[in-house]
Amino acid sequence: MLTIGTYILSPLDCCLIAAAALLLVYQVVFLARYIGAVPRALRRSRLAKADAETSPDTDTRPGVSVIICARNEGDNIRDYLHAVLTQDYPLFEVIVVNDRSQDDTREAVEWYMVRDRRVRMTFVPMDARVGSSKKLALTLGAKSAHYDILLLTDADCRPDSPQWISRMVAPFANPDTQIVLGYGAYYHTRDAVNALVRYDTLFNGLHYLGAALTRRPYMGVGRNLAYRKPFFFSTGGFTTMMQILAGDDDLFVNHNANRRNTVAVVLPDSITWSVPKRTLTEWLQQKRRHLGVSPHYRFATRLHLAFEPFTRGLLYALPVACFVLWYMGLASVWTLLAAAVAWLIRMLLLIVLIQVAHYRLHRSCACLWTPWHDMILPLISLYMLLTAPLHRHKTRW
Repeated sequence: MLTIGTYILSPLDCCLIAAAALLLVYQVVFLARYIGAVPRALRRSRLAKADAETSPDTDTRPGVSVIICARNEGDNIRDYLHAVLTQDYPLFEVIVVNDRSQDDTREAVEWYMVRDRRVRMTFVPMDARVGSSKKLALTLGAKSAHYDILLLTDADCRPDSPQWISRMVAPFANPDTQIVLGYGAYYHTRDAVNALVRYDTLFNGLHYLGAALTRRPYMGVGRNLAYRKPFFFSTGGFTTMMQILAGDDDLFVNHNANRRNTVAVVLPDSITWSVPKRTLTEWLQQKRRHLGVSPHYRFATRLHLAFEPFTRGLLYALPVACFVLWYMGLASVWTLLAAAVAWLIRMLLLIVLIQVAHYRLHRSCACLWTPWHDMILPLISLYMLLTAPLHRHKTRW
């Protein structure tokens, strides 16, 4: 037993305090290494931006094929494609893959094709029989690309600035770079669902970008992602995962990215913006689809992704357990204090990193309910993983 003043710490007290310390150490290391990597990189963004502006010669920059897969995206094509076509980049094309749309997507693309020769269109055959038509659409877009740099985004995405292509393509000046990861943000509206979606997107974005910045890339998002066309086909593309309904770009990155061939771009003007799901039901369906792909990740990635929310949950549960034990007279007040202080230190660090990252990425202050979202999101993910077999038949592109 240990003593603190007049208090005697039992073996149970020592174990609980040690558990609080270990959980805190892991969470601090995780937050500082991964979530904090993006704010650190953004602090150096002025130098990186200057390098991106001065190093590449506009006459030697490679051609870029921007690929957009569209299913029933006629309205979004009309609203957002103009922002891609007005990019300040000397040589690029836009390939829209019409994935069996039932609306006027084809007519919307053809309107642009008549006015801009850089716009081209291909399509997924109506009788195509594959598990994931999105993967087939991306493959068809890659095959029809004229250039070796493929830059992917969605029909409902708007680049943050006319420098988006330049920022995302700059790392390919290094011949070892095969994959470039970007960040896709969501527009801000004043409702609770939007705040939840934006916090989830920001935290996950900081995680996968931070992992890439620390040479441990594990995923990317198709709203803002680039890779070399020869690399895509030399690795087999989506050949081995065509029957998996969801998980196209994140699986490709997870299976093929490594510390040498992958770069994360975190300059503010490299971001794309999208309209988020407007209702909780729509967002939960989207999140369930994304989480359903996790069993196909590499084992090391699955372990890494599971351990962080697990230790986070324990750090939340420990003060409650210590309070109950203290109330029952089985633990000392020092145990409760240690668990509460561990939770508080971790929460303060998280809030600071989230606020700083949000400000440097979006150039605006964050109004995110960090403690509430930090607690509820792992519970939502756990519920979805446990109930995944009940909803597997509802997963769609």
